[in-house]
Amino acid sequence: MSYLEHFKLEEQPFRLTPDPDFVYWSKQHSRAKAYMESTIWLADGFVVITGEIGSGKTTLLQSFLSELDDDVVYAVVSQTQLSPRQFLQAVLTEFGFKPFKMHKVELLDMLNMFLIEQYSNGKKVVLIVDEAQNLSEKVLEEIRLLSGIETHKEKVLRIILAGQPELKDTLDKPGLKQLMQRVRLRFHIGPLNSREMREYIAHRLSVAGRSDDELFDDETYPVIYRYTGGVPRIINTLCDTALLCAFADDREIVGLPDLESAIEELGWEEHESTTGQFKQITQQEQAREKPVYLTKIEVRSGGKSISEHHFGAGRIIAGRSPDNEIYIKSKFVSRHHAQLVSDDDGCIVEDLNSTNGILIGDERVKKYRLKDGDVISMGVHELVYTDLRQAGAESVADHPTDEEAIGNL
Repeated sequence: MSYLEHFKLEEQPFRLTPDPDFVYWSKQHSRAKAYMESTIWLADGFVVITGEIGSGKTTLLQSFLSELDDDVVYAVVSQTQLSPRQFLQAVLTEFGFKPFKMHKVELLDMLNMFLIEQYSNGKKVVLIVDEAQNLSEKVLEEIRLLSGIETHKEKVLRIILAGQPELKDTLDKPGLKQLMQRVRLRFHIGPLNSREMREYIAHRLSVAGRSDDELFDDETYPVIYRYTGGVPRIINTLCDTALLCAFADDREIVGLPDLESAIEELGWEEHESTTGQFKQITQQEQAREKPVYLTKIEVRSGGKSISEHHFGAGRIIAGRSPDNEIYIKSKFVSRHHAQLVSDDDGCIVEDLNSTNGILIGDERVKKYRLKDGDVISMGVHELVYTDLRQAGAESVADHPTDEEAIGNL
């Protein structure tokens, strides 16, 4: 009897190769995908997605690419230890050109003409750079210049940078300030919590053909979490090895002895995120980096206050989908209805091609710079804007978390 037959599976549930069919849509992964999709809705879409090694970034990108419409043309560059000229050649190669033995100015002209041509034909062009943490500052500056290519109406290249956490540190360098001003949305994918980890394992077993989620004994889950820290790729490695150990001993259920054998074979120690030392360091970092809020949004319906949300600099999305920062459960609100962009100058609200639009007073607007006290109407809900700069920026300790606010909806 084979490994798959023994466990009543149709395919391997914990393969390490990225497969969009196995994507588990945690709240974090759903939000990251929504941010990627925003590059299609917005003409100047520029999104940065970061995450730990094995957090599912590449699988997420593949899922995003598999759902793109025919009017979207894209290039994916994953070899990123390149010079600016090599990077331009890699991009053009992905778009179907053979740009070799050409000077940089010729490469830029070729790419510029291609982008304008695609725009004229009604196409949307997306450049996706995976493993972007390896990009040099010179290449990142080249990307900034590419993001500025435009017609007389709008920009013609949408960009997604995906990489490991080091990418965040690189982008925050003073020399890349102009690049970061172009970025619309940034999101970091963290590890799964213990509940999500159990759902993740059950989901992969289900996709692989298992009719129930009782393949792993209940007492194994806390141990799996301690040794994986909720990182998807590490979960896959440990669960697959545990299945092999159980199969070798002719057991139909993975129990603690199988898990212990797998951990011994792998030579693993408990994951750093489950140790007290790691948590202590994290708390110290959080204490040093308390965010500053610039914007308060109060959500009202029928004259009653439903929730309050506080945001610092950056972009957030409001809509009917639970992955939004401002979640509004209403049939009159689109999945991703509008975005709010806060910076040191205030806050701008922008309609994301929603069905019912947004109104300031009685006037329907596409894009509008808010004034303190403005009321944004979205269906039967109202979003009341407060400019926290006027009160002096407020710290995170003074307000409920987003999860607490969402729980009140």
